[in-house]
Amino acid sequence: MLYRKSPLNYIGGKYKQLPKIMHFFPKKINIMYDLFAGGCDVCTNIAANSIYANDINFFVIDIYRAFQNLTIHELLNSIDGIISQWNLSMNNENAYISFRKHYNSVPVEERNPIELYVLVCYSFNYQFRFNNNREFNNPFGRSRSSFNSKMRENLIHFHSKLTDIHFLSENFHDIDLNFLRTGDFLYADPPYRITTASYNDGRRGFKGWTLEDDLFLFELLDRLDRQGVKFALSNVTEHKGDRNEELMKWKQKYHTHRINYNYNNSNYQAKNTELITREVLITNY
Repeated sequence: MLYRKSPLNYIGGKYKQLPKIMHFFPKKINIMYDLFAGGCDVCTNIAANSIYANDINFFVIDIYRAFQNLTIHELLNSIDGIISQWNLSMNNENAYISFRKHYNSVPVEERNPIELYVLVCYSFNYQFRFNNNREFNNPFGRSRSSFNSKMRENLIHFHSKLTDIHFLSENFHDIDLNFLRTGDFLYADPPYRITTASYNDGRRGFKGWTLEDDLFLFELLDRLDRQGVKFALSNVTEHKGDRNEELMKWKQKYHTHRINYNYNNSNYQAKNTELITREVLITNY
C-alpha cells in the first residue's frame, strides 16, 4: 500500500511508521477516532466509514478546517498568492520576518489559517512554534524550507482525504466517547511522557504531559475496551535509561507489538541500554 505524507511536518508524526503500525490495525472499521491527530498522517491513510480527528492544538485544526472549506484550486491559488504578495523564498529572510510580524500582529481569533500554513512552509524544519503570547516564533528555514513541488503534491493528495473527516480541538480529558461501539476503532498517539518534557507549539492550556495524563488515558482506553471498541496506543516503554513503569504495568492486560523506530538521539542496536528507545503499539484485540 502507498502511504502519503501530510503536508505538515508535525512533531511526532507517524508517516515513517505507517507500514508497521497499520499492519496491526483492524481491517474493517466503522468509525475511526484519531484522539491526538497532529499532522493527520494516520487518519488520512486509513479506510473507515467515518473519521474523527482531534488535537488540542487549535492552530493546526483551524488549518485543516480552512483546507476543507476551499476547493484544491482555491487553496493553491490562495497559497501562491500569499507567497507572491510577500515575496517569500528559501533565501529571503527579510520577507519571512515581515510576513511573520504581520501574522502575529493580528488578534488570534482573526488570524488566517492559510497564512499560518504558508508561514510554516518557510520556517525552520517546517515546525509549529509559538511563545506564551501565542505569537509564532519559529525562525526562518534558510536554503531548506519552502512550499516546494513535493509539498504541493502532498497537499493535493491530503486535501482529497479531508472531505469526510470531522475535526475537533478538545482536551482529551473532556471528550465524550460514549457513542463509540463495537466495530469502531480509536487510535491514540499521545505525547510520550518519558521522551518529552514540554511542548512549544501553541497548545491551548498545555503545560506538558504528566503521570496523571497517562493514568487518565489508560482508564479511558479501559472504558473503551468495556464498550467493545477496538483501540491502538502508540507509546514508548523505555527511553535513554528511563522506563514508563505505569505503562509497562497497564499494558500487561492487552497485546504489545514492538515498533522499532529509530529516533535521531536513539540507537536500537547500541549495547549501552541508556541509548535505547523501545516504542510499542498496544492493542486490545
